[in-house]
Amino acid sequence: MSIISLKFNAIIQSKKSLPYLLLLPAIIVILSVVLVPLLFSFYTSFTPFKLTKPDTLFIFIGFKNYIRIFSDMAFWVAFGRTVLFLAVVINLEFLFGLLIALMINKITFGKRILRTIMMFPMMFSPILVGFQFKFIFNDNIGILNNALQSLGVTDQAIAWLVDRWLAFGAISFAEIWMSTSIFAILLLAGLFSMPQEPHEAAQVDGCNSWQIFRHITLPFIMPFAFIAMTIRSLDVARAYDIVDVMTGGGPAGRTELLWTMIARTGFDNAQMGRANAMAYVSIILSILFTYYFFRKIIATRKAMGGDT
Repeated sequence: MSIISLKFNAIIQSKKSLPYLLLLPAIIVILSVVLVPLLFSFYTSFTPFKLTKPDTLFIFIGFKNYIRIFSDMAFWVAFGRTVLFLAVVINLEFLFGLLIALMINKITFGKRILRTIMMFPMMFSPILVGFQFKFIFNDNIGILNNALQSLGVTDQAIAWLVDRWLAFGAISFAEIWMSTSIFAILLLAGLFSMPQEPHEAAQVDGCNSWQIFRHITLPFIMPFAFIAMTIRSLDVARAYDIVDVMTGGGPAGRTELLWTMIARTGFDNAQMGRANAMAYVSIILSILFTYYFFRKIIATRKAMGGDT
């Protein structure tokens, strides 16, 4: 009897361990592809590693790279510009996405077609979007300047990608055009899942459209908005492709963001150790925004009486 019970227990244990054995190859691949490079880059941030001098990989200098970063005004200017870029882009994407979602939710015909069309911009590669808007905002052959001059709005070309704030607006516009649909889709999902009873009760009580939107619709869809903000904050904080294609961080660093500076430091200047230190400092920005929006999601769920 004891032999049978031992065999039975062995079969049960093998069945319990089977899922882990099946997942083991995927875990090994993930550790190899993600964890090993992550640990390597973290180690190099404590070295003066240069791509042109491989021997510097084995020189440990402690926190010198981080001290240089914290005392580098150019880094903090890029850091502040990235925060500003993130704040402008996310807020405008939310407003435009909310407007699009409300309009699509109101129509009664062709919702599926409009939802499909709405997703087109996010299907484009960021590099392709960068080249597209680089051509549109070009001061010599750009479509925008040609249109403005043809309409008589201006008699000379506007240097959209040279002026500090115009270039900032141009890259922000490109980012907003590409990713507003993320907000629109998630907010539209929130509107579709919203019960109609609170709206009907508010209408019976004599509330107008603005009051219904302000006190019923908006609080209900805010968790969906914060989810979209969390996703987009991670993307925008790592913005590189569009900025690099449209302006390259220039001219004279006027549109330099964190990741264009990191790429220039690591690859153009070959200072990979310092670039990795910058990257780990910039991760703090992503963590702070993610934590902020996560707390906002929990707060809105508590306000609506949901479980946390």
